[in-house]
Amino acid sequence: MPGQRGDGNRFASVHPDNGPAGRRGHPPSDYDARVVTVVAHPLAEHLLTQLRDRDTPPPVFRTLAKRLALAITFEAIRDLPTEEVKIETPLEPTTGRVLAETLVAVPILRAGLGMLEAVTELFPEVAVGYIGLERDEASLLPQSYYRKLPEVAGRHVLVLDPMLATGGSGAAACAAVKQGGPSSVRFVCVVSAPEGIDKMQAEHPDVPIFTAAVDRQLNDRGYILPGLGDFGDRLFGTE
Repeated sequence: MPGQRGDGNRFASVHPDNGPAGRRGHPPSDYDARVVTVVAHPLAEHLLTQLRDRDTPPPVFRTLAKRLALAITFEAIRDLPTEEVKIETPLEPTTGRVLAETLVAVPILRAGLGMLEAVTELFPEVAVGYIGLERDEASLLPQSYYRKLPEVAGRHVLVLDPMLATGGSGAAACAAVKQGGPSSVRFVCVVSAPEGIDKMQAEHPDVPIFTAAVDRQLNDRGYILPGLGDFGDRLFGTE
């Protein structure tokens, strides 16, 4: 059964039963809700189910990915610090609250690009960096081929990668971002595997993970089961 826990302003839940009947991922107690937040909202589950469907064509897949990324991003920025500002409405002065610091979004190429537009629509002023990592199919280890980051010192960074599988790319990207001295790093993904979460928690216990699902396991090729296939190939129609 899904569980939920309030932690300040953050809605946190774990919904592990994403595999075939009778098969489950790690139970909720295995993950600290302050570290792993599963967005178990009906809309998120609806969108994820459509993304998983192998018959969903690339144009529809891209739209669904963006909408689901919006839902996950809402949770990822829920407890970011804000500051009070004075503004003028058409009728009178008032005060409101805005984010205290500029956000930085860092998609992991190439699949992370499918989540970037959701963040830039929410925050047009967001600074964007890019990290290019590809997995060696023999060793399953990430190989870096590109890195371009804006100033991240004192800023809150969202690392975007749809699939948290082995955790190698996510951990490598977070390590690269941390070299710049950000205020915080948050990892935002669509689907995650227990193996990837375990690696992230081992190497970056201070990086919370926001995801739409914790799936059952990885197969022998490092793909998430049940997963949704190769996100980048389905996003760009290169299967």
